Amino acid sequence: MIEEIQENKSISMPRIGDKAPEFKAVTTQGDINFPTDYKGKWIILFSHPADFTPVCTSEFMTFAKREPEFIALNCQLVGLSIDGLYSHIAWLRTIKDKIEFKGMKNMEVKFPLIEDITMEVAKKYGMIQPGESSTKAVRAVFFIDPKGIVRALIYYPLSTGRNFDELKRALIAMQTADAFDIATPADWQPGDDVIVPPAGSCGVAKDRMENKEEGLTCHDWFFCTKPLPIENIKTH
Repeated sequence: MIEEIQENKSISMPRIGDKAPEFKAVTTQGDINFPTDYKGKWIILFSHPADFTPVCTSEFMTFAKREPEFIALNCQLVGLSIDGLYSHIAWLRTIKDKIEFKGMKNMEVKFPLIEDITMEVAKKYGMIQPGESSTKAVRAVFFIDPKGIVRALIYYPLSTGRNFDELKRALIAMQTADAFDIATPADWQPGDDVIVPPAGSCGVAKDRMENKEEGLTCHDWFFCTKPLPIENIKTH
């Protein structure tokens, strides 16, 4: 019974729409109070299994290279693993001084990497998945909005590196949805048509189908799209 309770506790996680669990932590960039320190910004909080591992190294180099793109979108990157601070520092120094991958070299990681040797934060966010590993965090990604609300979650197994184009696309899609009160269809990219909110009454549905609003394409009463030029969207 105790083992079942511990297992259930370890994989509990915040849901979309929940307030992001708060914590204080030591990081490679100093102490942080999360998410309070980043109020007014979007946050991508992501975990990785361990320092000095090849997939994680490739990811951190890519995060470091692309960090300016996320900063331009008012988004703070925050990493986490259950290794200690000195291990983090040694690993990040190794990345900068010795590793070259896909044309990336001398990559300096400037965003905070959280020390979580007690697994307190990892358990709060459901980053420990016992079926995968009880001693390493999976590759979890949490998108947290400027109000401190969890807006999206993506989980990858230990063996699979993340798709950074998709992380950026998802962030832009959520920001665009908030800014224009729209939704984005499958495979949406900035500049593609967007979905307008479904008709909220029979009258509105009928009007949409009978009186074609300029720029609005209604595939049926519940499914209407409209252009949203890429120049109107913040992409960088």
